[in-house]
Amino acid sequence: QVQLVESGGGLVQAGDSLRLSCAASGGTFSSYTMGWFRQAPGKEREFVSAITSTGGNRHYANSVKGRFTIYRDNAKNTMYLQMNSLKPEDTAVYYCGGRRTYSIVTSRYGYDYWGQGTQVTVSS
Repeated sequence: QVQLVESGGGLVQAGDSLRLSCAASGGTFSSYTMGWFRQAPGKEREFVSAITSTGGNRHYANSVKGRFTIYRDNAKNTMYLQMNSLKPEDTAVYYCGGRRTYSIVTSRYGYDYWGQGTQVTVSS
């Protein structure tokens, strides 16, 4: 079975940085498009960023462009999200997702596998 495990969340102050990791096991990680989504209390799960299987193409939500960077290390079966200049509105549970099809999509329904999430809280 494909399993995804997020880590790296925590409580930080506005302006600080965090790096989230998503470790994959099972399946064929190097063939998957990977993405990050987040969900705040009372809100729907929303797209944050995605990266193609080789890392050749990346996409970001407008709300995080210029602040977040997505990258992956296929040799380690791990995908990352570097988050800089964090804002209180970034507070959410962050989930990583895997997609078997070779293309980037921004809908949560386009992803086949999910982790359990990691909490990011940004105080002002």
